[in-house]
This record gives sequence, structure tokens and C-alpha cells, in this order.
Amino acid sequence: MKERLLLCASMMAGLCIANQPLPPDFHDQSLSRLEKRLAEIDGELAQLANYSIRSGTGAIGYRSIRHPKKQFAEWIEIDFGIAHPLDEVVLIPVIRRDTQTGFQADGFPERFRLIAGTAEDRTGRIIAQYTDAQKFLPRIAPLSIPCNGITASWIRIETDQLSLRAFDDRYAFQLSEIMAFCGQENVALHQSVEAKSNRRDGLAWDANYAVDGFVPYLMDAASGDKSVAFISQISSNTLPVLTFDLGESLPVSRLHLHAVDTSDVLPQALPSDFGIPHGLQLEGANQPDFSDAETLLDLHLETIYEMAPVMIWAFPETTRRYFRLKITAPSMDPRFGPLAPRFGFAEIELFSNGRNVALGKQATISESHTNPQRPPSLLTDGLNIYGTILPIHDWMQQLARRHDLEAERPFVEKELNRRYEQQKNNLRRMGWLSALLAAGIGFTILIDRMLRMRKIQQIELRIAADLHDELGANLHTIGLLSDLAEGAKEDPEELAMMHQRIRAVTERSGIAVRSCTDMLNSEELYKGLVADMQRAAQRSLAKLEHKLSITGQEHLDQLSRRNCVDLFLFYKESLVNISRHSGATKFSTVLKVRPQELDLTISDNGRGLEDMDGNGIPKSLKRRAKLLGAKVSVESPATGGTSILLKLRIRKRRHSNRGLK
Repeated sequence: MKERLLLCASMMAGLCIANQPLPPDFHDQSLSRLEKRLAEIDGELAQLANYSIRSGTGAIGYRSIRHPKKQFAEWIEIDFGIAHPLDEVVLIPVIRRDTQTGFQADGFPERFRLIAGTAEDRTGRIIAQYTDAQKFLPRIAPLSIPCNGITASWIRIETDQLSLRAFDDRYAFQLSEIMAFCGQENVALHQSVEAKSNRRDGLAWDANYAVDGFVPYLMDAASGDKSVAFISQISSNTLPVLTFDLGESLPVSRLHLHAVDTSDVLPQALPSDFGIPHGLQLEGANQPDFSDAETLLDLHLETIYEMAPVMIWAFPETTRRYFRLKITAPSMDPRFGPLAPRFGFAEIELFSNGRNVALGKQATISESHTNPQRPPSLLTDGLNIYGTILPIHDWMQQLARRHDLEAERPFVEKELNRRYEQQKNNLRRMGWLSALLAAGIGFTILIDRMLRMRKIQQIELRIAADLHDELGANLHTIGLLSDLAEGAKEDPEELAMMHQRIRAVTERSGIAVRSCTDMLNSEELYKGLVADMQRAAQRSLAKLEHKLSITGQEHLDQLSRRNCVDLFLFYKESLVNISRHSGATKFSTVLKVRPQELDLTISDNGRGLEDMDGNGIPKSLKRRAKLLGAKVSVESPATGGTSILLKLRIRKRRHSNRGLK
């Protein structure tokens, strides 16, 4: 029947699936947001209860029969008797020690569903469903399942996929505790339990232990001061009675007894059931003399499965002011002898509507059982050896929240470390880029310095060449004019003309000296290539027969001003060489200009040129051709004389040439 219900429930429409969120993707979040989130997680973890695993006395919980494989259906059902609006169901795993990974849940199902219903609805509906894809394992924390106030008188946990239990490598369904909270009340406590497979042998794995209120943790809150437990010796004549005055009549329905925290070291010096009486009776009254006393609980703790660090009993709600706890059967510890049994508790809590109304109230005990070092006020101070004693619901919520945060934190930290490493790599790259940039800047400065030095050298070379060529030609012209003036002594008019020409050449030489660093800016020196070539021929070689032939003159405007000046100076230097060294009686000049090339040929009928380098080219002409960026050669025709040939490739001008004629 249960298997059919499981199948039907899984096919119901409108399921309310409670999906445990997977760790979020932090790749799209900023670095500051990740750092803030990590600080938030650490800050919240510091305020949450810690996992402190208990050992010693107490039942372990429920375990189904073992199976050879995981695909087996198992279920456990709790009947509350009456319907309650459920806020939350908490499943607490059985915890085992793992030699490789530490503490781990044992036998917690890999896939299960929570079904809730009422007495009138035995099919129920699925409240939550979990699969192994949701990664809720591994865990040692409680699993909190919200129920959103659904009204139910029973709940059932069903699974068809078991997990491996470590003890014998078989598959089983295990839970340490099942809690169902309506507000602060665990309505599943000590209620009727059924399970598909359950031995009910009264030993450690009985199904009833799934609702006995015992959990595998010690209450280790993150707040509060440390407090020792109340401990006293039981006299041989009378049994101790603890009395509590709540100050007013209150409706009380639950008793919590916190066992003595024997120590915070391992192993403990005393057994974990130390001081827990084997018989207890709780009475309530409205009269201080308990003349109207009513017995609320009559407890007989006969085995260790009925004792735990926190023992919880619920009873029908009763309105009382005075309560007393009688020890009806003390524990007998052979180490203290038969006449010296001890009893004690870390805390005694009485709950009214989910609130501990005994907190801070004075507890009294007979004078014969007082212990000055451990006064009764320790029973109601709200503290244990670890700090504050929390409400059970809050305690479970804090442990569940701790699990979620501790599962999220590695993802945040991993992404932060990835970002930090990325930043380090970026800084490393920026360092290399900075070094390369610095090297590039240094190299650029070096190249710029070299180019500047080269430019200075070129300027020096050009100044030297210009001074040599211009002044040399002018001085040579002055010499010739002086000779002519000497021969014209008898002719005053011709002598005066010679003196004027000498004066003009002298002034031109002065201008040349002033303008030798930038001849392009001297409109006085440069009047136009063709005109200056004709004028230079007349001045330098006035006595020689001369013929000037120019073709393609319309293409001269393709030449830059600097090229025109350099070409003119090359021509003047050629004429000076002819005048000084050739002994010629005539010469000719042929200038051919094409759109992309210029040829200049200067020929004479003399005896040849002197002052030549190893290639037969005069050094001064070679220097001037280099400044012009042209190729120069010298030929000696069979008919005699010398021909100077200059070839210049014309580059397209970016700006117009002012002054060309």
C-alpha cells in the first residue's frame, strides 16, 4: 500500500518542490561585492552555533533494514494525533566518523520526498522533494525543510534511492531525529512512529528513537559566558527535591533537562550520564506548600538509550506557578561508593508557549543537599559550559544555516583567489609592459638623439659645402673680375663696371655667409634655377663659349626649393672645377627634366678634371650630389674633354615652390 502511495504522490500535479539552492555563480559579481560577501559569511558564521559532536549515552536514531543495492523503497511516518500548522520540518542525519574526510552523514538518503496530510487525507501531498542533483550531501548539519504553515496531522519521509552506510558497505535509510515545528514546539516529539522496515527491538535503532528529541550534537552556541553545572551529593537519609517559583501562574507544557557537562576535554574524566538520576518526578502547584500538587511527569530512565545531553519531555499543558522536581531513584556510580551518589544538571528549563519561563528564576534545594561551589542558581542561568543555551528550534536553524554558509564560502573564496591571481598576472603583465615601454622610450630617445646628431652632421656638412661652393665660386669670380679690372685700367667706364660687379659678388658672398644655414629662406640668393644657372655661367666662365640646353622645363615645378638650390650649387661647383682645372675653351650644359627624373650633363673640351677620388669623381661634386640625393658620374669621351653626369629621381612635392621661374 505504501509503495502505491509513493508512486501516486510522485505523479501528482502542482508539486511544491523545495529546492536547496546550488552555490551561486559569482563570475559576474564585482571584486568588491565578493569581498563583501566573504566578510558577511565570516561575520554570520561567528554568530552561529558550532558543530560539537557528542558521544556516550543516548539513542542513535532510526535505521531501516540493510539492502544489497541502493534502489530500494523505504519510508518512515510520524502521526501527531492532532493537526498542526507546520512551519518547518528538520531532518537530522546519523553521523559517523570517516578516517578520510572526518565526520559525515551515514545512511542519509540521496533522494527523498516529504509528504504531509491530515487524518481525513491519508494520501497527502508532497511538501518538498530532493534529489542528489541538488548537492545537499555531504553534510553533518540538520536539513531544514520549510512547510509554509501547511496544516498536517502526519508527515512521511519516502525514499527510493538509499545511500551506503560505512559499517558494512550495505545500503540503509537512517535518520538521527525528525522534528516538526509549529512555532517553537516540536510537535513530532515522542509521537507515534511507523516505518516500512523496523525491528522495534528496543535497541539503538528503534523507529521510536527518531522522535525522542535526542540529537548527535552538544549545544555549543557562539555567544554567552561559560557556566559550570549544578552538582550535589545525595544523602543517605533523604532524596533531593528542587523547587522553582515562576512568580506567577503560567501555562507550562514542556520540560528540558540538560545533562552535566563533565568537561570540555577529550577523553572525559566522567561518564556522559554522570549525575542523571534514574527516576524523576515533576509536580506542579499553585500553592507554595504544594498542597494542590499535580504529577506532570513520572520518568524512569532505565537504559542509556533514554539519556542524552539534552532530554526533552512534553506533557499536557497545565497552568501552575510552583514546580518541583523530585529525585525518586538516584544514579549509582560505583566509583563513589554506594552511600555517595551524585546528581546534577547544567540547566533545567520549563516552557510556556515556546519560552523558557524558568530562566533566571530562583531554584531552591534542601540544606542537606546544598553545594556552596555549585549553587542551585546555576540551574536557571541559561548557560552551559559552552555558553548560551538556545531554543531547540533556533539551535537547529543555526546549524542548518552554518552548513549553507560553509558550503558557499569555498566558492566565494575560490573566485576571490582566482580574481586575485588574475590581478597579480595583470600587474605582472603591466610590469613587463612598463619595462618594455621604458625600454621603448629609452630606445626612442636614443634613436631621436642619433637622428638629431645625424641631422646636425648633415647641417654641418651642408653649411661646409654651401660655404665652400658658394664662397669658393664667388671668390673665384672676384679673382676673375679683378684680373679683368686690371686690364681695364685704361678704360674708366669698363673699370667702373668691373668694380660694380666685384661689389655685387662681394655683397652676395656676405648674404651667403649669413644665409648658409637655410638658403631656402633667402630670396636674395635664389632667383630661379634656370636664371641662376645662366648667371653663374656668365660670371664664372665669361670668356668661354657656352651653350645651355633645357628640355622639359615645365616639370621643374616638381622640384622642391631645397633641391633647386642644391642642384644650382652642384652646377656652380662643376663650373668652378672646369674653370680651375680643365683649361677648356668651351663647355655645354644639357638639362633634361621628365616627370619623375632629371638628367644634368656638363661637358667641356678641356684636358680633364683634377682633385678626384679613387672613382674619378671630384670630392666636392660627390659631396654635393650626396646632399642632393642624386647619383653622379664622370666620363672622358674619346673626342677629349670631360662630361659630368647627374641623375636625380624627382619625388612628388607636398607644397608648391615659391620663387621658381
